[in-house]
Amino acid sequence: MSKRNYKLYDGHRVLLVSFLCLFALCILAQVNQIRPAKQAKQAKSKVYLLHSDVIKKSMDNPDPNAQILIGNVEFRHDSVYMYCDSACFYQESNSFEAYDNVKMEQGDTLFLYGDYLFYDGNTKIAQVRNHVKMENKTTTLLTDSLNYDRVMNLGYYFDGGILMDEENVLTSDWGEYNPSTKQAVFNYNVRLENKKFTLTADTLHYNTETKITNIVGPTNIVSDKDYIYSERGSYNTSTGQAILLDRSKIINEGGKQMTGDSLFYDREKAYGEAFNNIIYNDTVNKNQLTGNYGFYNDSTKFAYVTDYAQLIDYSQGDSLFLHADTLQMYTFNLNTDSIYREARAYFKVRFFRNDVQGVCDSLVFSSKDSCLTMYREPVLWHENQQLLGEKIYIYMNDSTIDWANIHNQALSMEQLDSVKYNQVSGKDINAYFTNGEMRQVDVIGSVRVIYYYQDKDSTYLGMDVSETSTLNLYLQNRKMKKIKMYPKPTGTFYPMGMIPDNKRKLDSFAWFDYLRPRDKRDIMVWRYRLAGQGLKKTKHSPAPIPNQNLFKREEKSKKDVNKENKNVVMQSIDIPLDSVKVDN
Repeated sequence: MSKRNYKLYDGHRVLLVSFLCLFALCILAQVNQIRPAKQAKQAKSKVYLLHSDVIKKSMDNPDPNAQILIGNVEFRHDSVYMYCDSACFYQESNSFEAYDNVKMEQGDTLFLYGDYLFYDGNTKIAQVRNHVKMENKTTTLLTDSLNYDRVMNLGYYFDGGILMDEENVLTSDWGEYNPSTKQAVFNYNVRLENKKFTLTADTLHYNTETKITNIVGPTNIVSDKDYIYSERGSYNTSTGQAILLDRSKIINEGGKQMTGDSLFYDREKAYGEAFNNIIYNDTVNKNQLTGNYGFYNDSTKFAYVTDYAQLIDYSQGDSLFLHADTLQMYTFNLNTDSIYREARAYFKVRFFRNDVQGVCDSLVFSSKDSCLTMYREPVLWHENQQLLGEKIYIYMNDSTIDWANIHNQALSMEQLDSVKYNQVSGKDINAYFTNGEMRQVDVIGSVRVIYYYQDKDSTYLGMDVSETSTLNLYLQNRKMKKIKMYPKPTGTFYPMGMIPDNKRKLDSFAWFDYLRPRDKRDIMVWRYRLAGQGLKKTKHSPAPIPNQNLFKREEKSKKDVNKENKNVVMQSIDIPLDSVKVDN
């Protein structure tokens, strides 16, 4: 029984082997049917000798079948024609060497010249040496060593070369050029010369038809007006438009530099855009704009930044940090003697410097009159002092404050402790500075004062409540030296311990410490006023300001203010601070 089973198993194995052999034969037959077709596609065409004045056998060549050709030699391979003065033809290997006045023609678009050519008809590779020139329509490539692959339609040099078209001249140590796609690749010591700029890089891709360079490594583009650095992007050498990525930067002749995650720049129209984490730095005026979108027009000198916009001014040693929804820079009367600039910020303006902080809806600074104007319920803080009104004008002199005007519903407050505040209100408040330090304060129109007097050891003596038309404060070393009120004020002095609670605050009292920016990061957080703490609506109160007409403002000069002061009847009373007496 076991023997019969063994023979049955053996028969199955024979059957299986027979089946596998038959299957293998079928596969081989299919391969043999396919192979001739592939061989037909890859069939090598012959190089034909079309003409030579003299043909003779070579006596010195290792190939005994080599033919020496002299005079008006002409070859053809497929659709390519090749010419030279003399050649050595290797018919069996389907190749030849050509000498002197070498010329290759491929159709009517590609011409290749040189002193020496080795051409292999099997690989279709031409090796051209010495005084090599490749012409493709309006593009010319010059080198001393060029290999041209007809299969890939690619010419490449490796010992230095120059590629020229209608607009640019490119040089590099290594390069390749495809006449079909017009695409060129350059490596090592790349230099692109254009009549408007110069580009240098270690690697560069360039298209001779579109005139667009693809930046794929550290690249510098320098012109008379600007400088561009990028490691990735594209630059149209014809239109001057650039798309730059990976923290590229643009620097103009005025020292202004724009950097961003991505940049767009148009050299001809002289404007640029920046996107995400942008930095616009003015090294001349020592200020910096940051945000997530920026625009700059070099021809009009207009710039703006928005989306988390911030201005940093570091011209005074102690940096000023300012935030608004949008920051703008305008330039007027270009190319004239009356040129001036305006910096505008809107809306939700907050700024911080160690010595001064402020908030307002909108702000403008004009170099025409060196005036900074704060709009829509502005508030200023300096140490424990707070100033507010409908508008605040701050006039500068050589980047330091000369004088300031708080216009309409003006209120000045000084916090002494949690319950005591010196307060002065009026229609207008003018503050005058010397070397950046406040020397005099004039309060004009409907003046009301709440003031706490102290003796020499800083003990509080009492609180004075007064009303008048005009008030002059004179300060020395940041302390009040003398007060003038005119006409003669009316009021009451309350000794400490006898001050009525309803007399401690003016009707317009408002302490906005909760709005105050605490540091440079806090400027990014907008906080609204509590209900009922806004200024009263008046006929003179400014209406909501549309963003572009935001900054049409009435300009006040010192002469205007002095005229207002002269209209006041000059009946005054002097109050020397150290001569105050208190009756118990």
